[in-house]
Amino acid sequence: MFALHKFPLVSRSGRIRKLVAERRDSENSRIELLSLPGGAESFELAAKFCYGVNFEITSANVAQLCCVSDYLEMTEEFSKDNLGSRAEEYLESVVCKNLEMCVEVLQQCENLLPLADELKIVSRCIDAIASKACVEQIASSFSRLEYSSSGRLHMNRQAKCDGDWWIEDLSALRIDLYQRVITAMKCRGVRPESIGASLVNYAQKELTKKSSLWNPSGQQKVELVAGSSVHERLVVETIVSLLPVEKLAVPINFLFGLLRSAVMLDCSVASRLDLERRIGSQLDIATLDDLLIPSFRHAGDTLFDVDTVHRILVNFSQQDDSEEDMDDASVFESESPPSPSQTALFKVSKLVDNYLAEIAPDANLKLSKFMVIAETLPAHARTVHDGLYRAIDIYLKAHQGLSDPDKKKLSKLIDFQKLSQEAGAHAAQNERLPLQSIVQVLYFEQLRLRNALCSSYADEDQKPVHQSWRISSGALSAAMSPRDNYASLRRENRELKLELARLRMRLNDLEKEHVHMKRDMEKSHSLNFMSSFSRKIGKLNFFGHSSSRGSSSPSKHSQRTDSKVIERT
Repeated sequence: MFALHKFPLVSRSGRIRKLVAERRDSENSRIELLSLPGGAESFELAAKFCYGVNFEITSANVAQLCCVSDYLEMTEEFSKDNLGSRAEEYLESVVCKNLEMCVEVLQQCENLLPLADELKIVSRCIDAIASKACVEQIASSFSRLEYSSSGRLHMNRQAKCDGDWWIEDLSALRIDLYQRVITAMKCRGVRPESIGASLVNYAQKELTKKSSLWNPSGQQKVELVAGSSVHERLVVETIVSLLPVEKLAVPINFLFGLLRSAVMLDCSVASRLDLERRIGSQLDIATLDDLLIPSFRHAGDTLFDVDTVHRILVNFSQQDDSEEDMDDASVFESESPPSPSQTALFKVSKLVDNYLAEIAPDANLKLSKFMVIAETLPAHARTVHDGLYRAIDIYLKAHQGLSDPDKKKLSKLIDFQKLSQEAGAHAAQNERLPLQSIVQVLYFEQLRLRNALCSSYADEDQKPVHQSWRISSGALSAAMSPRDNYASLRRENRELKLELARLRMRLNDLEKEHVHMKRDMEKSHSLNFMSSFSRKIGKLNFFGHSSSRGSSSPSKHSQRTDSKVIERT
């Protein structure tokens, strides 16, 4: 309550003049000013101005003075050089010329909305901040221009950028005003890297202010107060909406940190999907710790959020257009959107295999979830299956109650031709694998040994017959380009199909010959025929590579007997 004379107030304020006129015939001289912007502090400054008491207009009180002068109608209509015009002059000539003052005025406007917005105090300060930041950045860029040895101008990337000093100042704003400032900066053309740095700084301050929510390792669950949870949810969703569209504008571990917070705070589905899409587009630079997102659901769920990681992998894989039905020229000469490079696929495949090995010991991890993670990447992403085999072996060891059909289903994920020699030797003795898988391992190991022997006996200028069937490691040469790798795989695939067709025809011939010989054996029970039959079976070789070393030459009698058998068949 203020005890004041009415004449100094009436001479400056239009509102007070009206209120006094309405109560002229009343004995009650008390006036109530409801919803006064800025409260008693603002009214005290206005009263001082009416009484002629000198005080300083600063960035800390100019917003209050503008709002209270508008409320009290302290305009030029009632007095010359009134409070309203004085405050407006200071705002335009002093505050809007200085970025730090604009930020301070915006902080004062947080408690003066919506009147401060109606008077365009907020919009003028935001435009001034965006304009000043853009000018500072341009000036900083010019300072980093240098002449090269050839006399051309170039940007010195190593020089420190001094145009982003405003990042720390903006972190003091409330989230709604901060959003409007960043949006204005984007429209003005401020660099995406600077926008990203500001978002990182703001998120770290706001999300670590009252709780330990911002935990990059994601290992600690925190109990949040309801009000704090609502505020932090708003911060996360707003920052996600402000992220630049450019890749690498913010670090990928920051994106994963936002995603953890979004999952914990149960943010909107749109925000989480946006983060998953952004992470998927640059997943090749992520680490295993980034992918280990803890699950915040009920106690019976898995330790880590497997569903979120699966959606991230789907986003990464969807960049890879289907190339199976296209010829070589169309694959590499098309102008379609860029798909993940072979190098990126290799990196992500190793990352996924390590992730599978990390989550495999979880007793609550279902087989379907494990398999869907392993099958998300295309078949050509893994050139070596050692990591996948290790993860599956860990899963089999931790889930010993799996049925035989489930074990077979899980083992089908492994291409045993792409196991290294060490992994193949381990798999051949692994009792946790199904018997069928062990047989496949032994078969391919035998082929590897046979090819090695063929290579050792072959001349330097002559390639082995089965050299195109590369069983040794399955790894592509790092020096080959993706185009060469793809062409090599296509060529090997054709050669493998031809080889399988030859083996199938050879097997059919042998089956027919066996049937005819069985009929002859039923007709004749002579000892000569039985001995020739045994020698005939001994000469059969399913791979068609009989060696003459160490074998004695057959007798003429056996040759005649063999020729008779062949004529009879």
